[in-house]
Amino acid sequence: MLITLFHAYQNDFFTDGTKRFASGSGYLLLFFGIFYVGTRPVSEIFVDMMNYSLIYNRVVAGEKPIIKNDYLFNYFMVFCTKLMSDRSFFFLCNLIYAIPCYIFSKKYSGSYWYYVFFIFLGSFMYWPFATNGIRNGLGTAIFIFGLCFYERKIPMYALMAVAFGMHNSLIIPIAGFVIAGIYKNPKIYLYIWLAAIPLSLIGGGFWESLFGGLGFGDDTRAADYLTKGNVNKDTFAYTGFRWDFLFYSSFAVFAGWYFIFKKNITDKFYIHLWGTYMIANAFWILVIRANFSNRFAYLSWFLMAPVIAYPLLRYKMFPNQYRVVGVVIAIYYLFTYFMFLRG
Repeated sequence: MLITLFHAYQNDFFTDGTKRFASGSGYLLLFFGIFYVGTRPVSEIFVDMMNYSLIYNRVVAGEKPIIKNDYLFNYFMVFCTKLMSDRSFFFLCNLIYAIPCYIFSKKYSGSYWYYVFFIFLGSFMYWPFATNGIRNGLGTAIFIFGLCFYERKIPMYALMAVAFGMHNSLIIPIAGFVIAGIYKNPKIYLYIWLAAIPLSLIGGGFWESLFGGLGFGDDTRAADYLTKGNVNKDTFAYTGFRWDFLFYSSFAVFAGWYFIFKKNITDKFYIHLWGTYMIANAFWILVIRANFSNRFAYLSWFLMAPVIAYPLLRYKMFPNQYRVVGVVIAIYYLFTYFMFLRG
């Protein structure tokens, strides 16, 4: 982050030198992200990872798996047990998690893909959903891959269906994407998001009970997170109305408001993307008090990188645009840094 910020203050953006810097830095970060995360030890520090490993090795030993939900992920895991060890399986999962972020960044930002990819990897929840909430992370990554086919609806929606099969909570951003495609006025998205804040404050636990009662298919975990407390005895549990998380969410809200309403960006894809984020994030605000609400927040937060960076890297809007990019990256990443430093 510091190297990028320094480079941004010493160079112009739209030059061959900056393109070479972005390419070299990007592939170094891609390599680091894949191998550092993908070759981590199988440890109880990563709670879900250890649970996956235990199930994986039981199947390897001949135990018949019982599959009741998230069918694609579970059948994918069973298939992998016939070919590789659990360590190789987790490395493969990380490949599936990281590569769509790279492909998306490359497709929509060209030579400047590094800056979007940096924000993806520097996002507050990128690491936890690479190492702990693995199914959820894979689902969001495949959703991002689907967005790379925005002009080809059949493969796009097919990949979104795959994302849902990986983790059925992906129904929330998928529903947000469909709604944002029908109602295309961005002011509606802003009103929905703003209305969710007082509704959450006034409604208290009503929304958790309401959505918990609806459930997500045959999977009771989502309902448990909403209505039951710390069901897994996990230390990574955030409860109460999280103003700090709301502040973090507002980064993408402000970015979309600024680019669309102040800079008059009329990009169809970007407006659709922002609408999806706003609707999914509004849902999280309503259930913000739920245990593990970070898992619901991630169903919108995984879109923050393109919402914030996409216009900056496709349109020239500022005299010293590279400095703006460097400062945006620094502010965004520092939130992640200090939140994890705080513990």
